[in-house]
Amino acid sequence: MRLRAVLFDAVGTLIETARPVGDVYAEIARAHGVALSAARLDDAFRRILAQAPPLVFPEAPGDRIPALERSWWRSVVRSTFLATDGTARFRDFESLFADLYTHYAAPTAWRARPGAHDALLRLRALGAATGVVSNFDGRLPGILAGLGLAERLDVVMLPGEARAAKPDARIFALALARLGVDAASAVYVGDDHARDIEGARAAGLAAIEAMGLATLADLPARLLDRERNGSA
Repeated sequence: MRLRAVLFDAVGTLIETARPVGDVYAEIARAHGVALSAARLDDAFRRILAQAPPLVFPEAPGDRIPALERSWWRSVVRSTFLATDGTARFRDFESLFADLYTHYAAPTAWRARPGAHDALLRLRALGAATGVVSNFDGRLPGILAGLGLAERLDVVMLPGEARAAKPDARIFALALARLGVDAASAVYVGDDHARDIEGARAAGLAAIEAMGLATLADLPARLLDRERNGSA
């Protein structure tokens, strides 16, 4: 069946942080009077984030979602600092968290991954719709717009809207419904095997590991080969 849509994960696939997370956390912590190792902060953040529950609140009213997402991140940030050094004491943790949350809302904290712009342009030239299905929060659309990626995407689907998070098939299904495309005509590109690759395949999409590409610019040719060969 002809390829009609290509959906992407966001962080780690289409975009990445402009600087290591540990460096940013350490810098902002210093501004709030605490000196901590950037390497230890980075390690703690990755461990805490991997253990965190999904960023999804299926029963919450829509107008409560932004506050709940912010509170979810506050817990991740606090746990990160506690895991790095349980004796660290901040003059004003709420102010520190606000600085971090604002920092990562800005497009300058991020960058498009190599080949991302080229891949989106070429996919659209081939007639495929493009979109993002991400477990990130409501700051993502502004980030994508600031990086010049939003104008090349037909849909951005987040847990706050889908009321589901990857690997739940519902978040993929809602994105495809917005595009008017069936799962058998779509491909998902991601970097997390369980959430992205297995999740997409369980939802009926073909899936490609982003890390298997030298650059995202190689993706259109890979997909053309897939169509010719009838495989993912």
